[in-house]
Amino acid sequence: MSQTSPPPSGLLTQPLPRTMRAVVITGHGGLDVIEEREVPVPRPGPGEVLVRVHAAGCNNTDLWTREGSYGAAEDPDVRTGWLGPLDFPRIQGADVAGRVVASGDGAAAGPIGTLVLVDPAEYDGPGPDARPADVLGSERNGGFAEYVVVPSTRAHSVDDSPLTDVELAALPIAYGTALGMLDRGAVSEGHTVLVTGASGGVGLAAVQLAHSRGARVVAVCSSDKGEAVRSAGADAVVDRRGGQVLADAAGAAPEGYDAVVDVIAGAVLGPGLSLLRTGGRWVVAGALGGWAVDIDVRKLYLANLSLVGSTMHTPRIFDHLVEIARRGEVRPVVAATFPLGKVREAQAQLAQRRHVGKLIVVP
Repeated sequence: MSQTSPPPSGLLTQPLPRTMRAVVITGHGGLDVIEEREVPVPRPGPGEVLVRVHAAGCNNTDLWTREGSYGAAEDPDVRTGWLGPLDFPRIQGADVAGRVVASGDGAAAGPIGTLVLVDPAEYDGPGPDARPADVLGSERNGGFAEYVVVPSTRAHSVDDSPLTDVELAALPIAYGTALGMLDRGAVSEGHTVLVTGASGGVGLAAVQLAHSRGARVVAVCSSDKGEAVRSAGADAVVDRRGGQVLADAAGAAPEGYDAVVDVIAGAVLGPGLSLLRTGGRWVVAGALGGWAVDIDVRKLYLANLSLVGSTMHTPRIFDHLVEIARRGEVRPVVAATFPLGKVREAQAQLAQRRHVGKLIVVP
């Protein structure tokens, strides 16, 4: 049982416990580095708030950060997080929905009691299109815990959202990344869009968000997941295991695609440029199929095509995502929920990729 302590300098609605349950990784490695521990409840400093976590989403970045995979492309013997070496133990969990229970600013009583969706990024500058400089659950302790401290500017009120806490926790990384890709791909009503990896977190988010914009969506996924992806908003499905993805994708959109939203890359990217209409955009935010690709640059310049990289989201994109959440324009697909003590099982299921939708941890 957690013991309580006197209130810290910040404002509180009630005394906070001294300790909390949290799940940490003790280093880079397999599932065995995941441990549940009792740790001190963090205290918010100036410009920060303490959030009682209601739900926290799982992402592929949790797996790759735990495994240290981000350093492997340059040197197989180096293991790092997304933005470099990590300190351990580290509490993962970038996607957080919860309620503000304390503020590090004596005058900031307003946020206390507010249901918030947390932007997991801190940025490299003040502008609306700044890039992430660190990420919750990677460079800072995240939401696989009962409480988390976040910058108050990154805690967005969603009190008026019709979404559940679990649905809200599905949004930040996957839907923020997908929304950024659609933005860079200039996807709008009447466009035809191809989405690869459409049954995964980012891919399924892209299907839903593109559909909500009025685009016609062709989704690439395995046939056993096709019905679920159609239910999320895909107008047509291409079986990635059928052996002729490019031919089938071309058949589904004979006049070509305005944009391709791609999280797979690999062997499909180079020849796939022929699927685009003149002036089309191929937006890539992942390399599940391989990071080394061959491209005939003549396909790019002769048809005025754009090959665009897209990483996570910007402050402007996340603000847009919060508005989508407040209006309930999309309802995230949740495949399963897990109690805090089952993070290891959640990550094992995530790695198997047999599900459709998000996996959510509920402390």
